[in-house]
Amino acid sequence: MKTACRFFAAVAAVILAGQAGVMARDYTLASPDGKLTVTVSADKPMTYVLSDGGNVLEGPSQLNMVLDNGDRFGCGDMLLRVSRRSVNSPIQALNYKKAFVDDNFNELTLWFRKYSVIFRLYNDGMAYRFVSTSKDAFNVVSEKVDINVPEGSVCRASYVAADNDSFQTQFFNSFENIYSTFKVEDWDATRLAFLPVMVDAANGVKLCIMEADLLSYPGLYLSNADGDSSLDGVFAPVPETQHQGGHNNLQMIVDSFKDHIAECDGGRAFPWRIISVSRTDVQMANNDMVYRLATPCDPETDWSWVKPGKVAWEWWNNWYVRGEDFKAGVNDATYKHFIDFASENGIEYVILDEGWAVNMKADLFQVVPEINLPQLCEYAGSKGVGLILWAGYKAFEKDMEKACKEYSAMGVKGFKIDFMNRDDQEIVDFYEAAARTCAKYHLMADFHGAFKPTGLHRTYPNVINIEAVYGLEQTKWADHLTFDQVTYDVTIPFIRMAAGPMDYTQGAMHNGTKANFRGIYTEPMSQGTRCRQLAEYVVFDSPLNMLCDGPANYRQEPECLEFIANIPTVWDQTIGIDGKVGEYIVMAKRSGSTWYVGALTDWTERTVTLDLSFIPYYKNAVVQIFRDGANADVIASDYKKVVTSIPSDGKVQVHMAPGGGWCAKISVAEN
Repeated sequence: MKTACRFFAAVAAVILAGQAGVMARDYTLASPDGKLTVTVSADKPMTYVLSDGGNVLEGPSQLNMVLDNGDRFGCGDMLLRVSRRSVNSPIQALNYKKAFVDDNFNELTLWFRKYSVIFRLYNDGMAYRFVSTSKDAFNVVSEKVDINVPEGSVCRASYVAADNDSFQTQFFNSFENIYSTFKVEDWDATRLAFLPVMVDAANGVKLCIMEADLLSYPGLYLSNADGDSSLDGVFAPVPETQHQGGHNNLQMIVDSFKDHIAECDGGRAFPWRIISVSRTDVQMANNDMVYRLATPCDPETDWSWVKPGKVAWEWWNNWYVRGEDFKAGVNDATYKHFIDFASENGIEYVILDEGWAVNMKADLFQVVPEINLPQLCEYAGSKGVGLILWAGYKAFEKDMEKACKEYSAMGVKGFKIDFMNRDDQEIVDFYEAAARTCAKYHLMADFHGAFKPTGLHRTYPNVINIEAVYGLEQTKWADHLTFDQVTYDVTIPFIRMAAGPMDYTQGAMHNGTKANFRGIYTEPMSQGTRCRQLAEYVVFDSPLNMLCDGPANYRQEPECLEFIANIPTVWDQTIGIDGKVGEYIVMAKRSGSTWYVGALTDWTERTVTLDLSFIPYYKNAVVQIFRDGANADVIASDYKKVVTSIPSDGKVQVHMAPGGGWCAKISVAEN
């Protein structure tokens, strides 16, 4: 008997040792081109390391989730099995910067009793997510997101724009700020940063930290309270009590939070955590990771009614009208004036921004007496122009179904929904509800006061734009001694724009050099040259693109107006030509057989040589070029339009003034 016991004990020991060996095993996944690898350890704690060849880009980094039922994902559970798959199939994109998105990845899934962890490697990045298989409801107490980068790595991050004494107060913010550049160890321990965040990793490789498929879960912030080289994920908890207030009584202010970050009905997939990888700066400016990883839209739904385009906008220019006999402002005469301007120039939409609904009431059905909305809709429709209505968050949220139904029936084409200023689970749920309800009534949604894109524009293609950018509105109140929109403009294409489209609202005809720029609320100007404003229509991704200036200013500039009015807002192809973060950017985009090329520089006068020989039949092309004028360094509005051809070698010299820009429309005639 003792011999038998010793035998079974020995067998048990071997089995346990084998199980421990499975748990301790490392699983390696390579990108399709073999250059990137991720090594995942299923041990306690679960970790991963992302490498480029022999160079560690990030890791070892921990990942886990803690639930209120006692479950702890990624904390040493027995590994049941491992599966792998590979995919190489293009995604047909809607209302995007390209018609097709490459979707080529290798995938590793680790299966546990109550959950799985999925890792994907693309040639340009890595992503992972947890998936719960529970049938019962649960709350997520915490999720550990640990981005462990090499010591001394340089971060480019947008801190929450508030000097608040706690993370909980920082959760209420507009997701708009300039970028700060610092070593990872020098991160301000008191501050949260919202995504995307860029990190300069080993050997010139850049990482962009993002998330995708954010549905019914709080958004991810990063912090570094320890002064080490590891960035830690932070999430807003579920609100417990809140009150109506904030901007014009249109927001909900959280007073207290629950002790968990998400409430889940049962099994579900959680958001993707993304580390995008680029070996050249400009590669990041043409990034598709968020779009790839988002839930696809319903293939049975007809989305052909969603019409991207441009919008004549009144708020930035302060309802600027001159030479007319009526008093400009929030009234029918002013909006008919904007509608006429849009109709004359083939501009698809006019927006009625804040002011058309009675102030401080948070009620979309209390319209100011100066506006006859049914009549305006009828007038706009007769002119071939659609109207988009601004709506504060609380006003829209409380009457969402009614507002969408009634205003859609009236002829309204969409809502610009503003001042959410949060990304806790409740607000993330609101985004999806708003997108779904707008879609039900064939309305587009443009989110302002909003967190960064996480792929909702793929799941609901009527989500036509998202702000989450320190855009041109800042020039209305900027301090001219410290304000630097120009450097920000050549930073966002590599970081913020990697996440998705942005409602930056360019198009100013009054332009200022560094020396003469001033923040003027009623007659605002841009910072940088006129050609910079034109080039931003090429460089920036924005399916619903504002014309920020007033009709009178555009009518004085017919060449610029024609260029802006006719440029597409969605594209068949996008190519990053050249650039360096915070210094300059050159992008090319194609619609049909017509190409547009745009370039921006910082405050450095710059000449770059572009090789445009990638354009088919470029030798037969007619090229319209807008370039900074000889005196644009002194008079920012100085520009020159020329019609020319591309040299036989495809090389084009581009010169930009300080704060300048350059753009071209290339019309190709095939042989």
